[in-house]
Amino acid sequence: MNTYVPYGDLKGSRLILAAFVLALANFMVVLDMTIANVSVTHITGSLAVSSSQGTWVITSYAVAEAICVPLTGWLAGRFGGVKVFTLSLIGFTVFSVLCGLSTSLEMLVFCRIGQGLFGGPIMPLSQMLLLRIFPPEKQSQAMGMWAMTTVVGPILGPILGGSISDNLSWHWIFFINIPVGIVCAMAAMRLLKPAETETAKLKIDMGGLMLLVLWIGALQLMLDLGHEHDWFNSPFIVVLALTALIGLIVFTIWELTERHPVVNIQIFRYKSFTISVLALAMGFGAFFGSIVLIPQWLQINLGYTATWAGYLTATMGFGSLTMSPLVAKLATKYDQRALASFGLSILGGVTLMRAFWTTDADFFALALPQILQGFAVPFFFIPLSNMAMSAVKPQELASAAGLMNFLRTMAGAIGASIAVTIWDDHTKLARSEMVGSLHTEDAKAALQQQGMSSETIQGYISSLVDKEALTLSANHVFLLLSFIFITAALIIWLCPRPKTGAGGGHAH
Repeated sequence: MNTYVPYGDLKGSRLILAAFVLALANFMVVLDMTIANVSVTHITGSLAVSSSQGTWVITSYAVAEAICVPLTGWLAGRFGGVKVFTLSLIGFTVFSVLCGLSTSLEMLVFCRIGQGLFGGPIMPLSQMLLLRIFPPEKQSQAMGMWAMTTVVGPILGPILGGSISDNLSWHWIFFINIPVGIVCAMAAMRLLKPAETETAKLKIDMGGLMLLVLWIGALQLMLDLGHEHDWFNSPFIVVLALTALIGLIVFTIWELTERHPVVNIQIFRYKSFTISVLALAMGFGAFFGSIVLIPQWLQINLGYTATWAGYLTATMGFGSLTMSPLVAKLATKYDQRALASFGLSILGGVTLMRAFWTTDADFFALALPQILQGFAVPFFFIPLSNMAMSAVKPQELASAAGLMNFLRTMAGAIGASIAVTIWDDHTKLARSEMVGSLHTEDAKAALQQQGMSSETIQGYISSLVDKEALTLSANHVFLLLSFIFITAALIIWLCPRPKTGAGGGHAH
């Protein structure tokens, strides 16, 4: 076990403040992943562009961030973790200002790319620095705080984005980052300097970097544009898919044979890290798929406004906030595999509850699974993060955090794309099945007696069928997501038993 020496005077209140700054910085970046999602209609209207062009505002940020996250280990090793973290915060804040000042789509997309490039390293570095500044026995609680911001961010994003766009203007969804970014950057400079990591003159692996940009860019574009291009029926999407696949294979071989790889793939040699990250990616993919699907279904089918759909999804925030500190404590005393498996099983059960939703469900019936899900999320998120990070050596923490966050982010993007695609395709199937078995004569006669014209009746029945088809299809997707959660809950038992209370990088 490593003996822990506090960095400088990072003890007591200064340590708590440093932890708060790291968690807040992470929260800001995670929030920005989803805050623009509900504001796209406001942005496209204001800049006079089509809604498909408007999605580039989300895509550009996601691609840039996905490319930068796995580079974190190399950047920290070359320039120092604290330095990279502080510079990333400054860059992120500057580009947030520029995003808010954008007057054209081209400028906004360019600034969102800048935001993503600087935002990418903040997530893994905030995690790595938290593990560095806390003693081993407190690392689990530190991870609890970090995990809480990672889970609550994507939920609060749509609510904040919706209410800011409705009541102020879309520019403010970027301007709200300014005070947070400035405070975090200044506090990081003051507080975290003693916890700086060792640096070495690492050669830049240009080949690896170019391959990384190529395959991640192609994969992210395929996921974002696949649905509107009808997936593999489009030659453009097929080319992107082949580029991503071949690029990934060549990149993996290159990085395994390179002396100074830009991404340290060797970390997957730790069985505990690999299985924990796999279970985390599966769980997060299914979780994110439902986060994307539920608000859309509520708005299209039940007539909820964007703000109310946000409130309903946010009911899970309460459980996450209350359970995170408790789970962090439990993780130091009990087998973390059992905690993770328990959390994933509950998520599977809750998702199964949603598979029985109907078009006339009331607010409570819809909110109950959300509330229960909130209590379950920390059980899967905190132990899996702990197990993955405690499997690696201290000097590999930054690389491990980068890889873990990258795979989790990509799993979220894949989960969202697959969920929306299956929902759409299954809706068409359900509709044609329902139309084939409908006996509308009695219904038409009853509606005609109420004084409706035949055109009105036709429209009325058609909209009923559409609503039912959408709901049946959403139920089908929830059933599949439930199966993914249960599979992840079983996979975690393939992990070797973790040391009780082991924190990141201190299991060796």
